[in-house]
Amino acid sequence: MAKEDQTRALIASQYERNDPIGWFEALYSTANGDVSQIPWADQKPNHNLTSWLDRERTAGTNRSAIIVGCGLGDDAEELARRGFVVSAFDVSQSAIDWCSRRFPSSPVKYAQADLFRMPGEWLGKFNFVFEAYTIQALPRSLRPQAIAAVASLVAPGGELLVICRGREADEDDGSLPWPLTHEEIASFEPHGLRRESFENYFDEERDPPVRRFRARFRKG
Repeated sequence: MAKEDQTRALIASQYERNDPIGWFEALYSTANGDVSQIPWADQKPNHNLTSWLDRERTAGTNRSAIIVGCGLGDDAEELARRGFVVSAFDVSQSAIDWCSRRFPSSPVKYAQADLFRMPGEWLGKFNFVFEAYTIQALPRSLRPQAIAAVASLVAPGGELLVICRGREADEDDGSLPWPLTHEEIASFEPHGLRRESFENYFDEERDPPVRRFRARFRKG
């Protein structure tokens, strides 16, 4: 069975248990250290992030940053390399333990946390918040709450960068990961955020190419 099919079967079993988030921990724990079992784990930073940072010449020195759904930690480590003071969290404790094994001397503060029950001290704290591919892995019913939670992390004057699969509202959302619509991207704005840029493009590093949205917001 292909790893994508195995992942879908695992997800289906968690949904049958009325647990649409528990599959993250189940996936990382059953992988047992085999990165080939994690469909999105490239073991390198997300090129959609690094190309944006390079283009925008985003400075990290002494700026606080947090990674939502950090997975195996490559994006968090890249931000730390660029000078950010980085926190990173995932709902899966197994993913966080994996990060610690991969990067034993890392300056990143890794933590297990649920996006829907984050520590209060994180709220409004971070100068740069990065969310990629987490919301698209959640069912529609949870997305408004997830969007509000991500927005709540941004400090006054801070930035949020969102990268996700994208689709038109009248297009079928297919199977997981479920692409976001323009309207869902816009729904960050009522949470005190102003959209500064929006890109709709095809990620040519995937075969076949994947349609992406990349949006930058600022609070205040």
